[in-house]
Amino acid sequence: PPEEVEDASEPTKRDRSHLENTLKLNEDKPADDFSGVLQRLRKIYHSSIKPLEQSYRYNELRQHEITDGEITSKPMVLFLGPWSVGKSSMINYLLGLDDTPYQLYTGAEPTTSEFTVIMHGPKLKTIEGIVMAADSARSFSPLEKFGQNFLEKLIGIEVPHKLLERVTFVDTPGIIENRKQQERGYPFNDVCQWFIDRADLIFVVFDPTKLDVGLELEMLFRQLKGRESQIRIILNKADSLATQELMRVYGALFWSLAPLINVTEPPRVYVSSFWPHEYHPDTHKDLFLKEEISLLEDLNQVIENRMENKIAFIRQHAIRVRIHALLVDRYLQTYKDKMTFFSDGELVFRDIVEDPDKFFIFKSILAKTNVSKFDLPNREAYKDFFGINPITSFKLLSQQCSYMGGCFLEKIEKAITRELPDLLGSIGLGKKPNVLSCDVTGCGETPKNRYRKP
Repeated sequence: PPEEVEDASEPTKRDRSHLENTLKLNEDKPADDFSGVLQRLRKIYHSSIKPLEQSYRYNELRQHEITDGEITSKPMVLFLGPWSVGKSSMINYLLGLDDTPYQLYTGAEPTTSEFTVIMHGPKLKTIEGIVMAADSARSFSPLEKFGQNFLEKLIGIEVPHKLLERVTFVDTPGIIENRKQQERGYPFNDVCQWFIDRADLIFVVFDPTKLDVGLELEMLFRQLKGRESQIRIILNKADSLATQELMRVYGALFWSLAPLINVTEPPRVYVSSFWPHEYHPDTHKDLFLKEEISLLEDLNQVIENRMENKIAFIRQHAIRVRIHALLVDRYLQTYKDKMTFFSDGELVFRDIVEDPDKFFIFKSILAKTNVSKFDLPNREAYKDFFGINPITSFKLLSQQCSYMGGCFLEKIEKAITRELPDLLGSIGLGKKPNVLSCDVTGCGETPKNRYRKP
């Protein structure tokens, strides 16, 4: 019959209804209004975290300043992986961009050489990276620090799509093995790190027909350390292999990633083919569809939890700023204790920076405060940090207090232990976010220990 001939030339498209149902694209419910919570979050950040961050120049240590655009930005989904594994095809498929003028280029060669940010806009249009970085209301202004070469490799696409009202996608250039950073003309790893630090979900995509875990990938997994809960590994194009072969590849993938991941809870792996065409006959269609739906549920979960994640992100940032301030304070105190009328400040300080352990700088922080040793920055970072910022340009924490404003350290501690957790509690109440009910959150009272005998 003539239909079959057509089929041979034009692969049939799969039904998309599961996409629409799982991601709730047909519902007309207004997005939750979190403007009240966001305002309070901004206020806590500006009044309790930023002063300490600025006074101890935290952003020179971690290069991480939080802009207002970042506090109000949508959750971000980052696509990483070797070239030509189907990252761009997957985004086209999720947004239904195939065969529209705005589909992302796809193909067997390394096609995406840019970082492409796909975001919501009233009509389809492309935005230059230089324009994106210049707009401080967007969350991408900090990318300016990676230089003009990088901004030329950054591009934004606005698409009027329901899903993008709640989430932003970032497509990255494939990790091309054996390519030097110098050849790219900008610090590729640093840029990746910037996106990794901010991503709410990280899809690391692989092609089962070419599983070759090389150096750049090892580097990438080193950068993903500590973000294991955000990582999802995707074995894409799964219907291009026979079942037995697929099982082998699945095993091989785990085997090669095991030394790179090293966690008790390995990241979830999804095995499917994320593109619009029908699955190959004689492959596990049901399995692939189920896997795809659970990946979509994952994505939906991130969208639903975006406020909780945002507050947790700011709190994590505050904890790091606090540790940094305590460390600088310790270095400064040690320096002041060691200085005598006759000593050469430069030499005294070099002694401390070269061997902080001799002066128990890091140990004393662990002993004195509830800091996990995994959160401590490394010593080398402080050598560089003090190379640029002389120790004498800082004040002790005990001197950073004012009669009206209180002490910087106390304010950040209050934000970490009380204000941010209370804000988190206010969302979970299912009421209007700006009304706090004290019987549920206890309004910041200390939790009672049920196990201690009265």
